[in-house]
Amino acid sequence: MRALDRMSLLAPVYRAYEGVRSARGSGDSSLDAGGLPVPPPKLRVQVAGTPGLEWFLESGRQQAEIIRSAAERNGAGLGELEGMLDFGCGCGRVLRHWADVEGPEIHGSDFNERLVKWCAANLPFVTASVNELEPPLAYEPDRFDLLYAVSVFTHLPRDLERAWIDELSRIVKPGGVLVLTTHGDSYADRLDPDERAEYDAGQPVVRWPRIAGSNLCTAFHPETYVRERLAPRLELLEFSPEGGTVGSRRQDLAVFRKPARGTAGSS
Repeated sequence: MRALDRMSLLAPVYRAYEGVRSARGSGDSSLDAGGLPVPPPKLRVQVAGTPGLEWFLESGRQQAEIIRSAAERNGAGLGELEGMLDFGCGCGRVLRHWADVEGPEIHGSDFNERLVKWCAANLPFVTASVNELEPPLAYEPDRFDLLYAVSVFTHLPRDLERAWIDELSRIVKPGGVLVLTTHGDSYADRLDPDERAEYDAGQPVVRWPRIAGSNLCTAFHPETYVRERLAPRLELLEFSPEGGTVGSRRQDLAVFRKPARGTAGSS
């Protein structure tokens, strides 16, 4: 893979691999049990790593429940919100499970235009928009009560991580909540010796940073880094090792709050 990366062939080879995998789900239903359209296998592979419709729907349901529970534990019950944003929404793997939520405006944003177009055309309760790989988003400051980013910061290099944390900090309301997932200690045994030394020293490790935002670009975050340095403008409410896990995809869960104006840590 390193040789492919040096020749700038890694991304196109991986896209071809995704195309081959997507052919395996071509016979699935076009609707879920509730009557919502389901995205085609090619889009499902891009967000879930597999074309399987059952996994796409069930993993999204489980992830939505993790987000709902984390928000409620930290004073952000969905029915009491004015607005919520799925940052890195893909083709609606999690978003589709808010179809029956009453109260907040529900938004989704992603830098993959094809995925966003599918959400806009098939999830009528969602306002979907395209973002660039780098900030900003097209939202005013203090816009959302709840933001979540599932498997997003797991695929960003350090410079984009910092830029997007700052941007999400800008658009969450004072008192609002940000929920995100990271790769942590559960993946430490996959690191090579140099990477492991860096990780154990409290530094995030990023593989394939030149293809940021793809599933190949992979970031690993030590707990101390998440707790102390990931989101300096926000207050950490909760860190749960493997708390964002769905199936075999073990991810840590972090919940932050933007301090109310006039309190310590606010800006």
